[in-house]
Amino acid sequence: MKRLTVAIDGPAGAGKSTVARRVAEELGLLYVDTGAMYRAITWKALQSEIDLSDEQVVAAIAREAEIVLDPPEVLVDGVRVTEAIRSPEVTDHVSMVAGMAEVRRVLVEKQRQMAKDGGVVMDGRDIGTHVMPDADVKVFLTASIEERVRRRHLEMIRRGYASDPDRIYQEIKRRDEMDENRSHSPLKPAADAVMLDTTGRSIDEVVSMILDLCRTKVSGGE
Repeated sequence: MKRLTVAIDGPAGAGKSTVARRVAEELGLLYVDTGAMYRAITWKALQSEIDLSDEQVVAAIAREAEIVLDPPEVLVDGVRVTEAIRSPEVTDHVSMVAGMAEVRRVLVEKQRQMAKDGGVVMDGRDIGTHVMPDADVKVFLTASIEERVRRRHLEMIRRGYASDPDRIYQEIKRRDEMDENRSHSPLKPAADAVMLDTTGRSIDEVVSMILDLCRTKVSGGE
């Protein structure tokens, strides 16, 4: 399965990263967390104390930054930022950065370079529609907003941050609206993506379903 390409998309809190990482591990493939890339650029922009509304300056940071993804670790220019990119401050600003067309163009090119030889599981919001439109397997994960809020709340508590479910609800609702309505690569399922609702499903169950899709593809079934 070394050349297989798997695209996993979905909104915030649908379980993309956890599921995609597990699928990659099971198949022995490279895992690329594109959301971590946008968070890494947001973190660096915040550290640089620039005007985050200046798209050209943020895009320049995206072009120049060296992002290394070594799951679960994330490094930016040699600095380990694995936890830092999940901070509330980064979360509050990543939607703005991810909505910038020029930033997306820069990072999409980097993502395509990572996937050019195949053998990759990549998750995000525009992987099956834009980054890897020819992916062998495309999955779009969904979950109820209540379930996504619950997961994000537990994640923040686990990481040691204060968490308010009502605030998370508003954040996720706002992020959904921005992702779905942005002019460049909006969040939407690819026409040939398999839709999986993860509400009430365990991680193991969702991973198993995606592995079945991958094995079916490799064996020649459709």
